[in-house]
Amino acid sequence: MTRKGLPSQPVALFLSHGGGPLPVLGDPSHAEMVRELRSIAASIERPRAIVVVSAHWEARVATITGAARPGIIHDYYGFPPESYEIRYPAPGDPDLADRVKAALRAHGSEAALDTERGFDHGLYIPLKIMYPEADIPCIQLSLLDSLDPAAHVALGEAISGIAGDGVLVIGSGFSFHNLKAFFSSDAALPDEKNEAFERWLIDTCSNPDLDEAERTSRLLAWESAPHARYCHPREEHLLPLHVCYGIAKRAAVAVVALSILGKRASLYLW
Repeated sequence: MTRKGLPSQPVALFLSHGGGPLPVLGDPSHAEMVRELRSIAASIERPRAIVVVSAHWEARVATITGAARPGIIHDYYGFPPESYEIRYPAPGDPDLADRVKAALRAHGSEAALDTERGFDHGLYIPLKIMYPEADIPCIQLSLLDSLDPAAHVALGEAISGIAGDGVLVIGSGFSFHNLKAFFSSDAALPDEKNEAFERWLIDTCSNPDLDEAERTSRLLAWESAPHARYCHPREEHLLPLHVCYGIAKRAAVAVVALSILGKRASLYLW
């Protein structure tokens, strides 16, 4: 585990949320992740509202949950029966959803509200660990199904005026997301491809010596990173990081490197 000092009032947090419901079921390969998320929650100021950009929701236009009492979506398959009994009854925040929609439209982005959609596990699994009382109002913001990295940085730029002042934006994805590699016969062996990409990502996101033009260029051209497509055969779990970066447009002020499911992964705070 590698850690720099945690900020007391971050505006954005990108986290690797692990495998489905396993983090809250006591799976030992998620123990370090659970410990670090609890430590982060205890170290930062408690947010008054949370916006989650989840890897598990894509839409043609940026879409925001607008219900006052969102339901829950058990959007995973093949797990034990108790996985489908998980609840996270956090309230929604229709006023914040309206503000996010207005900010996106003012920035030139199409945006819509969805008052029917519930929370997916990209929200409720990490938040059950960080804020188990489920008493902080939450909304979700979708990814764009174009999967265009520049468009996701722009989403972050559009809502940058909302982040902060008690509103925490969480990008819930995974810095490594190759499902075959997680469960291959040699999954327990050192994985230099995974480690090389992680070194690149940590340097890109947190090196203060990079200017923002270079940092942005690297993130937009992430496919040129070492073993990028091995680590992300499809990029939906990486793009929440681009939204977080778009909010801050500076080096991450804290990084946590850890192991999840036997692979190297990382978390970033801005």
